[in-house]
Amino acid sequence: MVIVKTIIELKNILRKSNQSIGFVPTMGALHDGHISLIKKARLENEIVVVSIFVNPTQFLEGEDLDKYPRKDEADKKICELCDVDYLFMPDINTMYNKDEVTINAPKTKGYILEGFKRAGHFDGMLQIVLKLLNIVQPTNSYFGKKDAQQLSLITQMVNNFYIDTNIVACDIVRESDGLAYSSRNVYLSKEQREKALSISKSLKKSAKSIGEGQRDCKTIKNNIIEYLDNIDGLEIEYVEIVDKEFNKIEEIELKNTIILIAVQLGSTRLIDNIWI
Repeated sequence: MVIVKTIIELKNILRKSNQSIGFVPTMGALHDGHISLIKKARLENEIVVVSIFVNPTQFLEGEDLDKYPRKDEADKKICELCDVDYLFMPDINTMYNKDEVTINAPKTKGYILEGFKRAGHFDGMLQIVLKLLNIVQPTNSYFGKKDAQQLSLITQMVNNFYIDTNIVACDIVRESDGLAYSSRNVYLSKEQREKALSISKSLKKSAKSIGEGQRDCKTIKNNIIEYLDNIDGLEIEYVEIVDKEFNKIEEIELKNTIILIAVQLGSTRLIDNIWI
């Protein structure tokens, strides 16, 4: 595995290759969710590139940029064990200039749900992903379904700007107790972690009710809220049911529905979802 720090070096390396490139952009603190993306990229491409960059422009004032977990040495070892070819680890001065052309998220889809409370978050996320895609120019780019709205916006950006890469949506990976993998899980106390399991349990209950014939979104949403409201210390930020284009729907559309949840547990914000 080669660790690359500069854009010029990475572009020069990749330009010489006529092989397929699989790309996994991350903010580090790698866990089994990231590893699943890397393994899929390894299986489907001749060259695998992983980037690690904690992107400051997608953190809002008062969010956990400074506290965001950084585990560079462990991340390097994980990438090496996963047979990554090139690990791109730029610094902020490499990725950003003082006065930049910027990109804005869509006025509707970029400012609902995750974008409502965190206005501007998706602007910064799309900015860095666009930069990374232009640098790597991957054949296939791998993103997790856990960040469903992010995945939808990246897919839209790739289509709107005619970027020549295939976006591969990868299933959510969960810990043995059902908690969706997240770099922020390390912030949870033992008691909070137990309470966090109610999120995935509520989604499973919803999936079961849909399997039994329930199709009314309002009923399903109210059942989730009622279940989570009984968890002491868990604050619901939103529960929403949308289609894959993030339009609100009144009835479940099989193979075209996402149920999304965001909660606050102490100082830790958690999101999860299920694709129906």
